[in-house]
Amino acid sequence: MRTMAALLTWIPGIAMACSTLLDHSVRPLAGEDSIRLCDAYQDQVVLVVNTASKCGFTPQFDGLEALHAQYQAQGFAVLGFPSDNFGRQEFADEQDSLEFCRLTYGVQFPMFEHTNAAEDRADPLFKSLGESAGRYPSWNFHKYLIGRDGQLIADYPSAVTPEDLRGAIEQAL
Repeated sequence: MRTMAALLTWIPGIAMACSTLLDHSVRPLAGEDSIRLCDAYQDQVVLVVNTASKCGFTPQFDGLEALHAQYQAQGFAVLGFPSDNFGRQEFADEQDSLEFCRLTYGVQFPMFEHTNAAEDRADPLFKSLGESAGRYPSWNFHKYLIGRDGQLIADYPSAVTPEDLRGAIEQAL
């Protein structure tokens, strides 16, 4: 059964309402002006990831960048949100986080402001993702896959690698 939002996307001339999962304004990492995720990513398949620069899972940046590069033209985006909630593994300064991601891993996918992803203090985006999934991140590099209809497809714990997600992403596209 399709959701009402998914059905509305089939009717010409009717714009789909913003999904509650993407109805958040966030600031690009080390940037000043917030963007509304709906305005930038509605009708795309989106992978939201809470990242950390000094974590054992940090090498996943390579796989996330590869996914973004491979599928971006088909309407896919990886959105990274550095978080210092787990093991104090993120730089305190957003400019340091941005430079680390770009220079060490060549990250070109969008990175956004430092966030709180842990359940007890989750920012509004991660609160809506955690409630929708029934599970909040318990460590860095937890992943939430959102479909073109703005609905959560699935979430994946840190140990699930970006390469493991190719099938789910291709199916969603």
